[in-house]
Amino acid sequence: MKKLTIPNIVEKARQGEKLAMLTAYDATFGSLIDEAGIEMILVGDSLGQVVQGHNNTIPVTLDDVIYHTRCVTRAVKHTLVIADLPFMSYQASKTQALLTAGRALKEGFCEAVKLEGGMEMVETISSISQTGIPVMAHIGLKPQTIHQMGGYKIHGKTVAEAAKLIEEAKAMEEAGAFSIVLEGIAIETSREITKAVSIPTIGIGSGPYCSGQVLVIYDLLGMNPDFKPTFLKTYADGHKIVTDAVRAYRDDVKKGIFPTEAHGFHRK
Repeated sequence: MKKLTIPNIVEKARQGEKLAMLTAYDATFGSLIDEAGIEMILVGDSLGQVVQGHNNTIPVTLDDVIYHTRCVTRAVKHTLVIADLPFMSYQASKTQALLTAGRALKEGFCEAVKLEGGMEMVETISSISQTGIPVMAHIGLKPQTIHQMGGYKIHGKTVAEAAKLIEEAKAMEEAGAFSIVLEGIAIETSREITKAVSIPTIGIGSGPYCSGQVLVIYDLLGMNPDFKPTFLKTYADGHKIVTDAVRAYRDDVKKGIFPTEAHGFHRK
């Protein structure tokens, strides 16, 4: 299997094939996701919560993202890798955005970047795209503006909100975005957006009518049993699997069952 490219991803969506994207933050999960045949890996700023233990994504730095992106790209052979540009690494100016996106590719070795924002980001997307750096846009619920939004809320619930989101999506496609993440958008609105643009839409909490879907890998694996949003489907009880294994190891050590001589080395 060859390395997937942006044209490959776009063509798959045009042919009606659903796209799968997951987050990864290290070489181990990057390799496993790659082996499973997922089309895209997002090195998300969600690392602030699931890796660093923050309450939101805002504390994540560009150096953090580059470090984790480099870890992932070392292990990935086929999957397209996208780096998430963190809060205030691209909003100050188009020049800042260009330099940030450039660092993500040059130092993180990814193939594309993702950034959040509405109409205010259209010129920035155009500027980055024109340099040859592929951009994935992100509209709807934007975690980097969580304080301004006053919480995690569903967008596109009214006709006016839907019209605004459709306008944003069209503008981002025209600006050169190769794909758009639709987060926390009403099902009917995400369906309308997907029909209104010719580039792939990737949904999270936006229903089944997007071109593809994305989840945080730790959420998919059920690592946090207290995190149960409506949009999430867990595919394993990772929390139980890991804690059971760790407890079994602890018990074996306490009882002297592990290690045995079979787990060691003898003198010649």
